[in-house]
Amino acid sequence: MKFTITITRDEDGTYIAECPAIPGCVSQGKTEQEAERNIQEAIKECLEVRAEQGMPLTVATKQIEVVV
Repeated sequence: MKFTITITRDEDGTYIAECPAIPGCVSQGKTEQEAERNIQEAIKECLEVRAEQGMPLTVATKQIEVVV
């Protein structure tokens, strides 16, 4: 499965990775690459837990355009 992730840097310099399609699926790392590796593992674990609990694996995500 392919997922879109976001990676941001917090005020302490830690990289925070999130998967918007899986509520609560967040990880972090000291580098972008570490955060990306960690979110891949977190996604696997989140999917396993959601499947075990009979929850939908993902929620719908959509891109929209906003004029600013």
